[in-house]
Formats: sequence, C-alpha cells, structure tokens
Amino acid sequence: MARDWQPDFERLVDEHQSMVFSLAWRMTGDRGLAEEITQDVFLELDGHMHRIESPQHALFWLRRVAMSRAADALRRRRVRGVDLWVEIEENHGTSLEERPSPLGARLEQLITTLPEPQRAALVLRYQEDLTPEEIADTLESPLATVKSNLQRGLKLLRAKAESNLKDYLRPGRALGGA
Repeated sequence: MARDWQPDFERLVDEHQSMVFSLAWRMTGDRGLAEEITQDVFLELDGHMHRIESPQHALFWLRRVAMSRAADALRRRRVRGVDLWVEIEENHGTSLEERPSPLGARLEQLITTLPEPQRAALVLRYQEDLTPEEIADTLESPLATVKSNLQRGLKLLRAKAESNLKDYLRPGRALGGA
C-alpha cells in the first residue's frame, strides 16, 4: 500500500525546506551554517528517495537528519575550539515581516545557549509541535530522557530569561508563574 506513493524530490524540497532550515538555525544559531546543513540534508534525501515510503516518512526522515546534521556541526565546532554559542546574525537577509521582535530575538539567543540535548527537545516540541514520544523517535532517545531534557531545558531557559530579559518583565513579576 505505502509503495503506491511516489516521492517527488522538488515537491519535498518546496514543502519542507523552511522547516529543515529553521531546525538547523535554531540548533546552531548560525544562519550560514543552517543553510549548509539544509543543503546537505536535501542532497542526502536525493540519494535516499528510493527508501522514502510516504509523506509522513519523508517528514520524519527530514527532521531526524536535520537534527543529526546540526548536532554533528555543533560537535565539529566544539572540537575545532570555535565558540559554540555564536550570536544569531542581526536580521541578515530577512524581510521586515520575518524579523523577530526584540524579545523574540533575545529568546532565540537564549535558546542557543542551552545544552544540545535540551535545545533539541525544546525545538522539536515547541517549533515542530511533536509529542515527547515523537521526539524520542526522531532523536532515537529513550522517552524518559526526552521528558527529562524538556523539563530541564524549560527550567534552565526560564532561569536564563529571568536574569537576561528583565527589561521585558513588569516589576515584581516573574516569568512562568504567579
């Protein structure tokens, strides 16, 4: 039944390139590197088209490979001694509608400072709206590890936001609580 579907490379690129780029960008915090990762992911897809069984399989495969390539790039950067936490480029190449608000840009920067496993879990959960079970499948991690990374990542992001985003809080008001 699943083999009735014939994958169309151009259509898959058109439908999913922004998602792959967004995952890579949020994981690396580097627009140029995210563009390279996106290109690599689709080059790899081209060689694996015969294995793709359905639109859902294609989406799952693209997410998994994008996250894997981003993690590889971060490890290579760490090994070379390059500063891991690069600042996101200042609105380079984005239209006015696509530019994040000042708060959004600062939150994006804070996300790039999270440890890789926590960042991956949060990006997949809140950007891609995946369930913890789907995240575990995508990252090939135990469900308990994903849940722990989500919990720890949110706690750490909340703490970082409270200390780095004071300008955006009303006096006497903490983030995420009463």
